[in-house]
Amino acid sequence: MCNLYSMTKTQRALLDLIRAMRDLTGNLPPLTAIFPDTMAPVVTSNLEGRTLRIMRWGFPPPPNMGSRPVTNVRNTASGYWRPWLKPEQRCLVPFTSFCEYTDSQPKVTHWFALNEERPVLFFAGIWRPWTGTRGTKKDPAEGDHMLYSFLTTEPNAEVKPIHSKAMPVILREEDCETWLNAPMDEALKLQRPFPDGLLKIVAKGPKSDG
Repeated sequence: MCNLYSMTKTQRALLDLIRAMRDLTGNLPPLTAIFPDTMAPVVTSNLEGRTLRIMRWGFPPPPNMGSRPVTNVRNTASGYWRPWLKPEQRCLVPFTSFCEYTDSQPKVTHWFALNEERPVLFFAGIWRPWTGTRGTKKDPAEGDHMLYSFLTTEPNAEVKPIHSKAMPVILREEDCETWLNAPMDEALKLQRPFPDGLLKIVAKGPKSDG
């Protein structure tokens, strides 16, 4: 389960890559450590084109599943998730590296990226509006929210030795348009491990950040 990632490229570089028609993020700084329930950029698509916007990470959980935000979605056959898998509710979640913890004790962080330069890649995301209270007891955020999560799948050869259960669904550049706009059955074929041999461990250790 991925509960920490980074997006450290400049706002201009990201806009050039995604060819967004609109940017609703304001001044977007590099984000070295994105945790659940924090705000981060996502890319949505509609008839007006692609839009870069800020949303909060984590869907409300299914009934009787506690209150912790759901950051990773695996069971796309579930009736709870199906409404948010339609084209209009899909998004791209840009990142430059993501973190997985070892299954051992103490846990050790391992940061994965395409290479040491950490170019932008995208998670296959979904988003939804929601009204309620998010954040911490100390700093609650009440009202209307736009929330996102992203899909997971079986781990590939690089991730499996570190985290044996799952990895995020990472989209190659040629897959992004399919994820955003294709019919559901076609888009869900992208819920597969990233090809072996392409990801690198670019940092590790208990005190490493993204």
